[in-house]
Amino acid sequence: MDKVNIAELTEEQISFQLILHSGSARSKVIQALTEYRNENVEGADELLKEAKQDLRAAHDIHFQMVKKEAGGAQTPFSLLLMHAEDHLMSTVTMKDLVKELLELFKSRSL
Repeated sequence: MDKVNIAELTEEQISFQLILHSGSARSKVIQALTEYRNENVEGADELLKEAKQDLRAAHDIHFQMVKKEAGGAQTPFSLLLMHAEDHLMSTVTMKDLVKELLELFKSRSL
């Protein structure tokens, strides 16, 4: 996955990149549960790995934003940015929870 350079994007494009990558990760996390339920353990594991890559891209964008603000540049607040950040954080939480659930299911042969 190519690294996104936020200096080349508008504020709206930055928010949409966060939504894109975290939304893709969220879909893969949910699909991983479905795959596991359908007894496709390898497929579930692969989807979680892919979700992790999507989240890495979103985190990189987020880190660039924090770094830019720490350097003195103000980040304009918008409802869209707030939504993007919420999307990212809830997806991270969901991924961590699903990963732990799948490990629990595997350990109990469920």
